[in-house]
Amino acid sequence: MRTLKVKLFMALLAMTVYGLYAQEKTTQAFWVHEDVVKPSMVNDYEAICKELTDNMKKHNIQEINVMVSNTLDDRYMWISPISSMADIEKPVFATLAEKMGGTAMTDLFNKMDKCYDIEQNYVLNLNEELSYMPEGMTLTPEGQPYRKFHYFHYSPGNRAAVKKNVQAIKNMFASKGSKLHYRVYQSGFGTRGEFYLVAVAAKDAADYAAKVSENNAMLGDEWAELYNEFRGSLTKYEQFEGQMRPDMAYSPSSM
Repeated sequence: MRTLKVKLFMALLAMTVYGLYAQEKTTQAFWVHEDVVKPSMVNDYEAICKELTDNMKKHNIQEINVMVSNTLDDRYMWISPISSMADIEKPVFATLAEKMGGTAMTDLFNKMDKCYDIEQNYVLNLNEELSYMPEGMTLTPEGQPYRKFHYFHYSPGNRAAVKKNVQAIKNMFASKGSKLHYRVYQSGFGTRGEFYLVAVAAKDAADYAAKVSENNAMLGDEWAELYNEFRGSLTKYEQFEGQMRPDMAYSPSSM
């Protein structure tokens, strides 16, 4: 039964990724591993993760490329770009386990597992057409580690209307030359329900608040009306503060 469930899971994920890349190249899929860390174990968790990252750097592991972000409610998201089903199936830690030797890597992961009771895996799809990044797409704007994550949940039956409003918002921002840039991600395989995730980068919370205030003043009543219409098409709205963690992220050096 377990084998059957695994095969069904992989088949469904393959269809998700295939469907994404059958579209025009305006999207990028990301595999997200999320650890919901116990508040009392945050320091231990970060120390273990940094030890893992240090070992990947030491051995220049080529199979792994991951960004890390954490939110104020102690969720840590390990975010890796994927281009095909093969990326999901690769044993990305096999080389690291060999380089560290013995049970060193397994012991590290066993210690990490004690830091949380909940972990999740899912796909998010970056949608460049709906994102507003007039200076060029980047996930990590220089000097702006702060993140505000906005989750706009909607019902499947309202999908077209919500997308129309998201596009209208981008068009308004572009026509007015807004300085509030953002990236739009769509929920994918493994997420609970459908949503748009809008990520806004800033230097810190004060810088974010200043950007929002300036944007609202620039766009005026027209923006307020459009945003209220958009909110009216949703089932739920959530927002979370977070930050990017380059100290825990990893990209291999060229060989």
